[in-house]
Amino acid sequence: MNFQPRSQFSTTQRQLPFECIALLLQGGGALGAYQAGVYEALAEADIHPDWVAGISIGAINAAIIAGNAPESRVDRLREFWTQVTSTASGDWSGNPFLDWTRSDHARNLINQMSAGLALTCGASGFFSARPILPWLQTGGTSDATSFYNTAALKTTLERLVDFDRLNVGTTRFSAGAVNVRTGNFVYFDNTTHTIRPEHIMASGALPPGFPAVEIEGEHYWDGGLVSNTPLQWVIEWGAPQDTLAFQVDLWNARGQLPRNMAEVVTRHKEIQYSSRTRASTDQFKRVQRLRRALADLLGRLPDDLAGHDDVKLLSTAVSRNVYNIVHLIYRARNHEGHSKDYEFSRLSMQDHWRAGYHDALRTLRHPEVLARPSTPDGVFTFDLEHDGRE
Repeated sequence: MNFQPRSQFSTTQRQLPFECIALLLQGGGALGAYQAGVYEALAEADIHPDWVAGISIGAINAAIIAGNAPESRVDRLREFWTQVTSTASGDWSGNPFLDWTRSDHARNLINQMSAGLALTCGASGFFSARPILPWLQTGGTSDATSFYNTAALKTTLERLVDFDRLNVGTTRFSAGAVNVRTGNFVYFDNTTHTIRPEHIMASGALPPGFPAVEIEGEHYWDGGLVSNTPLQWVIEWGAPQDTLAFQVDLWNARGQLPRNMAEVVTRHKEIQYSSRTRASTDQFKRVQRLRRALADLLGRLPDDLAGHDDVKLLSTAVSRNVYNIVHLIYRARNHEGHSKDYEFSRLSMQDHWRAGYHDALRTLRHPEVLARPSTPDGVFTFDLEHDGRE
């Protein structure tokens, strides 16, 4: 099938009862087309984020969004995902003589062929395989410390991202990475850094596949090694403000008990990279309830205690801000296995994009998603899989 824009959307910002609209994009390689589909649905609904934060492939999607005018973002995302995916393994689903490819078994076989092609050759405009011999070197070069070369990604980012626009800060941008030397998790943010392609590449430099990226004398790896989800950065380290956050996850923490070794590997990845998003949200809700209770308590203190140093210290922890955290979580299909994050076929990309688009549309049908929360802790969470009533 042809993969064309669904409609022309308005770039008028919808007025919502929040000071900040945040889009939070998890890492997950080839699954990242799901995030592009989510963004297309948000854009069609006139919901344009003030802050886009990402890890790994999420950082790439985030940079394309923040680094382009609203009316161009979906086209640029589509250009990226079309470039990095391949039809070499065959898009056979439209052939009436090959209906057998519709079965899970056949589709899994096609996906494994595509994943093998990516392992062998790489992905166009993204990464390419290195010769085997340099892996045996011991000199600490990028050739000796990674299986793939990511120089093509720098060229792709320079073509698809307007870095002047990104660094103006009209849309806040954040990308998480890990300092290889110290092990510290860091965020490259356009409020504190001048963002270049290297900052985005660093966020997605997952070892041992991709080489560490050097920035100002330090080397960085993929932020997913420490935390694959930028939720905490936005809701706890940003300026206190009423926030509507769309958390787009590519790995589902919940799943079935594995029945074979292939499913063990798949489930291992899902648990490792899901970053316990729901648990983090539950913890944040508990903290917000304490902050609100503290605000109420301090407000009832007599005047002679209001100026006490301990009270002043405690007052820095109070918060009456409200938060809507909307989870959009990709749910893998039966034919997808442990290679789904490096299976760069055009067919799967289109599936992922459509899934994100339709999940976002279904989520936005629930009016409480865009309404100011009235819960005691000031935090409302929505997960289509568990809270949707369709």
